[in-house]
Amino acid sequence: MTTSVEQHRSEAPSSVRCMVITVSDTRTPDTDKSGQLMKQMLEEAGHTISDYRIVKDEYGPIQELIRGAAGSGSIDAVLLNGGTGIALRDTTYEAVRDVLDKEMPGFGEIFRYLSFAEDIGPAAILSRAVAGVCGPTAVFSTPGSSGAVKLAMSRIIVPELGHVMREINKDR
Repeated sequence: MTTSVEQHRSEAPSSVRCMVITVSDTRTPDTDKSGQLMKQMLEEAGHTISDYRIVKDEYGPIQELIRGAAGSGSIDAVLLNGGTGIALRDTTYEAVRDVLDKEMPGFGEIFRYLSFAEDIGPAAILSRAVAGVCGPTAVFSTPGSSGAVKLAMSRIIVPELGHVMREINKDR
C-alpha cells in the first residue's frame, strides 16, 4: 500500500531550479566552501543552479535577493547559508523569517534535533535554521559551517526538495 507521502514524492518534480546564497562579510567564491557544497549536492541530486550569490549579512539586501528570486519566475527554491548565529551582526534569520509568507517550523526543529543527536550536542540551541515559502518559492536557511550545510542538505533538503515544490505548486 502506497502512503500519501510516497504518492506525493512520486508526483514531485525531479529537478528544481535553485539559487544559492552565501551570507558572509568575508567569503569569496574561492573561499566559500559551504556555498560550493550546497551547489554540488543540489547538482548531484539532479537540480539546477540558476543563480549563486554572496551577500553581506545585512537585512535589506538579503530580503531583496529572496524577493527577487521569488518574483523572477525562473527560480523555484532559494537556499541560504550563513548569518544564522546569535551575535549582534547576525541578521539572516530575521531577514528570512520576515520575508516568508508561510514558515515550515519543522525544518528548524528537525535540523536542531539532528545537530544535537549527531554532531554538536546541546550547542544545537544556538542554531537558527529556518525555512518556508515566499510567493511560489521555497526558502531554506542554514548555518554557514560546512558540517551544518552537509547535514541539512543530506538529511532534510535534498530528500524533500521535490516534495516541497509539489506541495507549493499543487493548487496552481
